Amino acid sequence: MIKGVLFDMDGVLSDSEPFICRAAIMMFSELGVSVDPEDFRPFVGTGENRYIGGVAEKYGLKIDIEKVKARTYEIYTEIIRGSLKPLPGAIDFVRACTARGLKIAVATSSDEVKMTANLQEIGLPPSMFQATVNGLEVENKKPAPDIYIRAAGKLELEPAECLVIEDAESGLRAAKSAGCRCLALTTSFDASQLEGADWICKNLSAAPEESIIW
Repeated sequence: MIKGVLFDMDGVLSDSEPFICRAAIMMFSELGVSVDPEDFRPFVGTGENRYIGGVAEKYGLKIDIEKVKARTYEIYTEIIRGSLKPLPGAIDFVRACTARGLKIAVATSSDEVKMTANLQEIGLPPSMFQATVNGLEVENKKPAPDIYIRAAGKLELEPAECLVIEDAESGLRAAKSAGCRCLALTTSFDASQLEGADWICKNLSAAPEESIIW
């Protein structure tokens, strides 16, 4: 019986990937390095330390990760203002879960500053969820299961009682390793890259009802 729903954020509730990619490119440009959007793709869903750090490694760039991440977030919070929107079905699905009496949490590899900025901007503030977990709260990021185990614990549920909603292969692996069921969205990757999910659909407007009443 599903008793809780654990939402990844980027690519599930909002399409923030283009914005963080743009912010990171702008940050690297300030350092005198020109990078491409495709450079970031292998690191989607792994948290900003790896997202930025992985690209820096590719270009042989030595960085102070906390300093460049802070600058990236400064740029990011500016460019999302008035532009970042919820993905189709996101708000209705969150409300449907609440109406069914399910506990809900956000579990994102992003830092708290980005999590809060995103949720406020799309009209799903942290106060709408019984719990949130951000990347600063766990030592091992996705595809390790830590973030979903922690989120389930905050809801006082077992992972097996939770449905995870993900859009990235690393997150899917994290969910399954934690022992959760997983609904995968093809907002960021093709269905062929999300094999192993219990359900796959294009976004939360097309989520199968059985995924939350299983």
